[in-house]
Amino acid sequence: MQDVLIIDDTEINLILFSALIKKLDNCRSHNFESPLQALDWAATKQPDLVIVDYMMPGMDGLEFIQRFRALEGCQEVPILMITANDQKQVRYRALDSGANDFLAKPVDKVEFLARAKNMLSLSAARRKLADRAEWLDAEVKKATAVIVQREQETVFRLCKAAEYRDPETGAHILRMAHYSRLIAKHLGLPEADQDLILQAAPMHDIGKVGITDNILLKPGRLTGPEFEIMKQHAEFGDELLHGSTSKVLQAGAEIARGHHEKFDGSGYPHGKKGEEIPLFSRIVAVADVFDALTSERPYKKAWTLEQAVDFLNAGAGTHFDPACVQAFLNGFDEVLDIRDRYQEEEEAAGPQM
Repeated sequence: MQDVLIIDDTEINLILFSALIKKLDNCRSHNFESPLQALDWAATKQPDLVIVDYMMPGMDGLEFIQRFRALEGCQEVPILMITANDQKQVRYRALDSGANDFLAKPVDKVEFLARAKNMLSLSAARRKLADRAEWLDAEVKKATAVIVQREQETVFRLCKAAEYRDPETGAHILRMAHYSRLIAKHLGLPEADQDLILQAAPMHDIGKVGITDNILLKPGRLTGPEFEIMKQHAEFGDELLHGSTSKVLQAGAEIARGHHEKFDGSGYPHGKKGEEIPLFSRIVAVADVFDALTSERPYKKAWTLEQAVDFLNAGAGTHFDPACVQAFLNGFDEVLDIRDRYQEEEEAAGPQM
């Protein structure tokens, strides 16, 4: 059913136009003597055609058209204005305001029906095109979601491959990724960036696949030369991931390279400090260290939450970006939820990003 909005301050004209509209298939009219009432109606119900008289008290047809066009979704609705034959200047102004066609007084019934029918056909075609565009957009989003899901699974499996050579667990990867997203949220980053860091953070230690077992799996403290070799995993991770066209892998390369840098410049591999360190790397540094401290491993006992929070606070401004530490603590209730949700036994269940 197509809706025709008719505005005319003369009741007999409304009756006539409404009767003519009923002659058209699948059409109904909505009649108003008051332009203001018509605008109120159009604000919530988009018509398929507007027929408006020019000469009306209070608000003429030109002002009505301008205000109607300003309503959401009404920029493309066809408008048929009724004017006198000698009102060329009015017609010019009406075209500038957004009118599409005109009828001259006295209105000829045959011409009225022909013009209304043509404009309703135009409106129907416009709606079909809009529906088609909306459908295509939905299909693109579905296809993109499938690609993103596959990319996430590939990333997770890459990280699982690194785990086979690293005593850390899949649950650790999930927790620190969600902690990273939480920090990004409380820093006010856009949702797209929050989702990106959630997907990319698990790749922070992927460069450990390039570290020999006798160093990577050594149960005791590393010697100075051994630690220098271990530190190479940051650049190995960058070398594995950089150059990709994927935004996720690009972010992963940045995180792998920079998450061991320290805010005061004493970190590695390049001794960057402050905002020289990419923001994603500064975020992951907080998330990774907190989860590592509060997780039990064969070579260490888990710290208490209070001890780990004290460590973050003590390192704010030296080891960590103070803003990232504060953002993490601002969402601490959510931190506890994430810890409860991703326990060690869940690591075999696959990605739950």
